[in-house]
Amino acid sequence: MSGNTGTRTFHLGDVLSITTGRLVSPRHMEGIHDILDWMTGDSLFTHQLPRAMDECQGPLLAQHPDLAAIEVPDDFGGEEGVRSWLAEQVAVYGETREVAPLDAADHTRIDPITELRTMIRPDAEIIGVVVPDSPEVTS
Repeated sequence: MSGNTGTRTFHLGDVLSITTGRLVSPRHMEGIHDILDWMTGDSLFTHQLPRAMDECQGPLLAQHPDLAAIEVPDDFGGEEGVRSWLAEQVAVYGETREVAPLDAADHTRIDPITELRTMIRPDAEIIGVVVPDSPEVTS
């Protein structure tokens, strides 16, 4: 396992965002980060999400094979269309799903800065910035 054990409950939209590759999570990117961090046991940076989605899609469909039959429209016609479509899926497939983490062998841990560097330019200078959780107010 990835360090996580057991299962965790996720909204169907979080799961479908991974299995379909379309952002239908009611929590938007927070839902994507949440489920992928859980499944990988990692704290992923945004640029790592596509790779993690590739790693998680097959195992997630193996956990929930009935979701493979879901067809996503080419165009939802806006956010209201996404909500309406997702409500239809929830009515058929249920609102939540239990999700198990990946086996450790199914996820490649890569330092986020190293991965970013390989994605843009190996010789690029990347400067990390630390932002405090609660900025101090000075007068």
